[in-house]
Amino acid sequence: MADDLYHRSTLFIDNELVPAHSSARIDLINPATEEVFGQTPDGDATDVDAAVRAAAAALPAWSALAPAERGDRLRALADAFEKRLDAVAELVSTENGTPIGLAKAMQTMVPANYRYFAGLADDFVPEETRTTMTGDAVITREPVGIVGAIVPWNGPQPLIAWKIGPALAAGCTVVIKPAAETGLDAYLLAEAAVEAGFPAGVINVVTGGRETGAALVEHPMVAKIAFTGSTAAGRAIAERCARDFKHVTLELGGKSAGILLDDVVLDDFAPFVMSACTPNTGQTCRALTRILAPRERYEEVTGFLAETMRNIPLGEPGDPKNFYGPLVNKAQYDRVTGYLELGRQEGARVVTGGGRPSDFDRGYYVEPTVFADVTNDMRIAREEIFGPVVVVIPYDTIDEAVEIANDSDYGLGGGVFSPDVEKATAVARRIVSGTVGVNSASFPMDAPFGGVKNSGMGRELGPNALDPYLEYKTIFRAV
Repeated sequence: MADDLYHRSTLFIDNELVPAHSSARIDLINPATEEVFGQTPDGDATDVDAAVRAAAAALPAWSALAPAERGDRLRALADAFEKRLDAVAELVSTENGTPIGLAKAMQTMVPANYRYFAGLADDFVPEETRTTMTGDAVITREPVGIVGAIVPWNGPQPLIAWKIGPALAAGCTVVIKPAAETGLDAYLLAEAAVEAGFPAGVINVVTGGRETGAALVEHPMVAKIAFTGSTAAGRAIAERCARDFKHVTLELGGKSAGILLDDVVLDDFAPFVMSACTPNTGQTCRALTRILAPRERYEEVTGFLAETMRNIPLGEPGDPKNFYGPLVNKAQYDRVTGYLELGRQEGARVVTGGGRPSDFDRGYYVEPTVFADVTNDMRIAREEIFGPVVVVIPYDTIDEAVEIANDSDYGLGGGVFSPDVEKATAVARRIVSGTVGVNSASFPMDAPFGGVKNSGMGRELGPNALDPYLEYKTIFRAV
């Protein structure tokens, strides 16, 4: 059967849609209906090798271009992607259940990211000469080579842009491995790359599952892996990359704390319940899923969170009025509902939610849930649930709040909320995390983003975003 928008039998290699070597296919299931709606190839090692070799053939000419010329191509990619915003958003919403309004908002970030990285390319200085104690030193910054970009299903196109934008600006060529659940939208990116005039082999896409990703990580010609996903998968990737001394950037899981200070105005905090605590139906690594509330306001906070979450519309992701949708697949549904039962067993109190919405007889829907009477040693307070589930933990002093926030294996996000910005900032400085918001849930593209501890290593975004894709070489010259 010939390729169409929902059924693919080809891979994007060397600027062409080529038949996959692998005969295996991945059935794509609409999480709102539980019905198969599409299919992509489950690429094998031969498919990965073909993509890597195309990237290798394209590397010398691409890396030899003036950085500003690479920036021009990135701007053209932004323009071409912009024409496909609605199509990508609708496809992603069908693939992973993201409510359509959020899906569209996420896609608008993509061209902006490519344009930002184009600006970094414009300003990139590949070589400089420094005077040293013994003579001149010529410092060159060269692309690491071929980059394998492995991205998750919850925000596929923005996370692809975070990786391939700086890689391409630095002069690398790329092989993209989308998540198994969200392979289709990558074909629209491939269309945009061709329209933008990227040379053959600079951008390649191989769809597939875990074995496809493993083949990309293990390929001897791949110089760097940029990965966003689970901590368990990230650890395995890091171990494998270490054997070959490959460069690696990892953005992994989180169990971030949102500290409400004693003077917090809950009505001001209300917008953050969705944008910071349960974005994308809670399927976001940086979500503030541990809310730390002052003990004297504990019941007020738990009741407020429950009421706010109950009033956020949940339903079919294609309906623009809904802000919560289904979870991505049956495995994730089982995982989240398992944690709901575990919370009860651990002695936590369900303030709202706790099960499946009664008016949905199909789809992977879970009620937005608030757990109270939670202590930080409970598994629901320590493990990433990845659903619309918030736990509320009381504290007596700011020192105790900071201690609880930092008592975690993770360190990706965090938040402090108070009308006193300076007081909140002082608390934020004490949080051990790669990012912390003060009365904010945003992470600007011109500032570094990433985690510490089990939340990963390395940074994406910001003015230093090209550095992970570069090798430095020093040429010493005696004078």
